[in-house]
Amino acid sequence: MLQYKDLDDPRVREVIIIGGGVAGLSAAIYLGRAQRDTLVISSGRSMAHWEPIVGNYLGFSDGISGDELVRQGRLQAERHDVHFADDRVEELRAYGTEFVVRGRKSTYHAKRILLATGIFHLPPEIRGVSECLGHSMFFCKDCDGIRVREKRIAICGANDEAVEYALGMLLYSPCVMIATNGEKPHWSEQHARWIEEYEIPVHLGRIHDVEHEERQVLGLHFEDGQEVKIDNIFTTRGDIFHTGLAEQLGAELDEEGQIKVDAKMRTSVPNVYAAGCVTPANCQMIIAAGQGATAGQAINRDLFEEGLQTHTLRRFRAIQLLEEETVPEGV
Repeated sequence: MLQYKDLDDPRVREVIIIGGGVAGLSAAIYLGRAQRDTLVISSGRSMAHWEPIVGNYLGFSDGISGDELVRQGRLQAERHDVHFADDRVEELRAYGTEFVVRGRKSTYHAKRILLATGIFHLPPEIRGVSECLGHSMFFCKDCDGIRVREKRIAICGANDEAVEYALGMLLYSPCVMIATNGEKPHWSEQHARWIEEYEIPVHLGRIHDVEHEERQVLGLHFEDGQEVKIDNIFTTRGDIFHTGLAEQLGAELDEEGQIKVDAKMRTSVPNVYAAGCVTPANCQMIIAAGQGATAGQAINRDLFEEGLQTHTLRRFRAIQLLEEETVPEGV
């Protein structure tokens, strides 16, 4: 059967999605099902790969690993003829109505761009932490608080967020401390009062290393020689938003460095969309998937309306009338 995309320049994709994580894959599935010529460019850096068990994604009562969620999402998109390129994009430019995407391996062209480039959570710079990421050292209390019920928990940080994390973790465990790792506390007076009111211990010393076994945290060793036995670490060091490509196009960012989007995930740059943790959304996989779906639908509608305005849909219909059966038998 003739497809609409068959009339287009084969060198120019209708949509290029930059980022192969949950948001990008969700958008790709919607666009593939809409029979849009879609390419996903992925460098394989999705934060989903850090999650051995995702326990709060709808439909997986026993949980699913981040790797498996991404793998299944890619397979689902491929079933709808979405194409993939394993590449790392280094430059994104607009030339008239076309975008040029330059990766390390190749150069690509598109009418629409979806940025699903995500973020990077900054782990504490402490020896032994990296081995425990996603297993007993976490970033998000909303995702992983339930995994540490009745455990001994250390919040690594020295700001207001660290205090609020400690207070929030009291709902899961009575044994919670704050370790500033040698950083001078810069939480507010109100937060200091809460620490005192809720009797949360604070250790100001620098951490030498994390004791662990088979990715399970066992304790903290401080430079002053003190050892504290704990089971889990949460950190509030901060995030890096992968917005470099958006900035190359001149897209607006908010005060925290996230890409500003409207309700349809459109950025301030025409024909450029963004979805997932690179936007001001709460960084949850299921929210990223929802944003990807919203972006995919919006891009499809945008391309449909453009087809009406430029009469390319009419050209497509003219070919259908010549070459395809267009009237049901008996009508």
